[in-house]
Amino acid sequence: MPLVAIKTKGQVTLPAALCAQAGLSVGDLLEAKLERGKITLTPKSVVDRAIAEGLEDIRKGRVFGPFSSAKDMIEDLHHRTKKRKRAPRS
Repeated sequence: MPLVAIKTKGQVTLPAALCAQAGLSVGDLLEAKLERGKITLTPKSVVDRAIAEGLEDIRKGRVFGPFSSAKDMIEDLHHRTKKRKRAPRS
């Protein structure tokens, strides 16, 4: 098991072989935790807020479609637009 040294500002360099085994690349994010006297590093991914909101919409069923073609989708959009224009405003 290779040893690593803590540098200034608490920096640690992980051995390349260890990064390769863990599937880590330059720029990846790791969550650092202290658990029972041991420091654990867990790979994390950051999801853009807009993507996260879109995924939440999908989970909650706030989606249109599926459509069998682009033409069907456009027709549905036109239909929804007409409904909005007809609806009385309060």
